[in-house]
Amino acid sequence: MSSTRSSLLVSAGAVALALAACTTPEPRPVPPPVVMPPPVMQIPPPVAPPAKAEAAPLMTPSTFGALPGWERDDLRQAWPAFTTSCAVLMRKPEWKTACGAARTVDANDGAAIRAYFEAYFVPNQVRAADGADTGLITGYYEPLLRGARKRGGAFQTPLYRVPDDLLTIDLASVYPELKGKRLRGRLVGKKVIPYDSRADIERAGLAGKELLWVDDPVEAFFLEVQGSGRVKLADSGETVRVAYADQNGHPYKAIGRWLIEQGELTSAEATAQGIKAWIATHPERRQELFNANPSFIFFREERLPDPSVGPKGALGVALTPARSVAIDPTYLPLGAPIYLATTEAGSEVPMQRLVMGQDTGGAIRGAVRADFFFGFGYEAMENAGRMKQRGQLWVLLPNP
Repeated sequence: MSSTRSSLLVSAGAVALALAACTTPEPRPVPPPVVMPPPVMQIPPPVAPPAKAEAAPLMTPSTFGALPGWERDDLRQAWPAFTTSCAVLMRKPEWKTACGAARTVDANDGAAIRAYFEAYFVPNQVRAADGADTGLITGYYEPLLRGARKRGGAFQTPLYRVPDDLLTIDLASVYPELKGKRLRGRLVGKKVIPYDSRADIERAGLAGKELLWVDDPVEAFFLEVQGSGRVKLADSGETVRVAYADQNGHPYKAIGRWLIEQGELTSAEATAQGIKAWIATHPERRQELFNANPSFIFFREERLPDPSVGPKGALGVALTPARSVAIDPTYLPLGAPIYLATTEAGSEVPMQRLVMGQDTGGAIRGAVRADFFFGFGYEAMENAGRMKQRGQLWVLLPNP
């Protein structure tokens, strides 16, 4: 606030009187100028800025006794998934001792496994930046599609391999703070521009990059959402696995969210089953719906020597049904054991168990966020489609 200073100056001039007859009166004394003091400007004391609210810690150390259902979980079912994680994690110094000790544990002794975790790990409750300790728990599965190596008959929908002109630039080499971030695009002249969106690819195609042809465009789209799956080939009877190979660089946008925003479905209806039912009644809008998600997945073919073994996740190890989850590696260490407390798909029945954060996904963003791997088959598909629960996470970190 500013103010204009002012002062009042009052002065009296000497008055000369006319001389009278023969006398000269004594001159009156001239009073000094009267100067009024300036008004005092009240300057308020400086106000300290409000204290900045500190974000809640991402992980709050806890105890195993605080984990709901910890004593009831059959940890023998989680042990194979944990040991596959350890095969990767023990390359890191902070995991070496705990993973080394795991080799001495009897995989068939539930009590020994529990004692091992309680001795070598500290559970840390995961919280969002705003302090929230609950988040969204969804599900995914490994689908089975029908396909062929050549186009023909019902097999008209292509699954594409990675295009030759797709560039992937690792930004961490220039900006270390962007570790794990990659820029995808293609080269035009001397400039790297964004790669084609889903709408562009669907419109123009990628001639010569067809990996397989399948008979259902809806199931092909949901295969991209799951990230991997199996295709039974009609021409040979062989079943092969198609695994995630790369992505076009555009952000993932959930088509269920788009349908909610358009007023076509409610939040409760926007399950995989609900979305497929909407497509069946609005076939003319199918591609419009799919194009709402500009992200596009490219695949590679893998042999399937053992159908009981799950697909590989982002950690590079096979996923274990009901014991592997996808997480956001920005917040949680990939491969770490995580205790999950949520409810079963479309139910209020508690589901509390130890799982491993062995995968990632374009839709999995945030600290308290997980995608539960249900495995392969019809039941897995049904459960994954209905899984949209609230839950809590505790990440188990090695005890220093």
